Amino acid sequence: MQLVILDRDGVINEDSDTHVKSPAEWHPIPGSLEAIARLSRAGYRVVVATNQSGIGRGLFDVETLNAIHDRMKGHLAELGGSIDAIFFCPHRPEDDCACRKPKPGLLLEIASRLRAPLTGVPAVGDSYRDVEAAVAAGARPILVRTGKGRRTLAEKGPLPGVEVFDDLGAFVSHLLSPAEGPAPG
Repeated sequence: MQLVILDRDGVINEDSDTHVKSPAEWHPIPGSLEAIARLSRAGYRVVVATNQSGIGRGLFDVETLNAIHDRMKGHLAELGGSIDAIFFCPHRPEDDCACRKPKPGLLLEIASRLRAPLTGVPAVGDSYRDVEAAVAAGARPILVRTGKGRRTLAEKGPLPGVEVFDDLGAFVSHLLSPAEGPAPG
């Protein structure tokens, strides 16, 4: 089974410092849904692992989160793509749970539920906490410059062992055409 794990906000859709709190506030990053559709057509299972502390903060509920995800999946289906599963952490940072990235709980749950080791599995994120979670879970950390990605690189500098791409589309192009050469960094 070929698997790719994606963060949501900043990788698939535009991020918001005030949280994406409704389906109307969810806007895909240009090219991201097309990239996921390409993964689907190539036989990859696409799974989302996302921190959603807006639930713990009382900004929206699980039903609203499901409606946001329904909108995302609907737009994706129009392009011939799909997301196989969405795993989310509803907790606030101060809750100190095991599932909130940078802890690896969400990724380890994915591995357990899919009965798939994460060694070599790309885990695409836009923040340092996504990278930390991927490394802790034994996955292959990928950073995109969308969302918080540029800020992460400016603050942390080069991240050894982390491949960096302009956006999800650039990563998917590289993944599906490995003969194109080394990852841009």
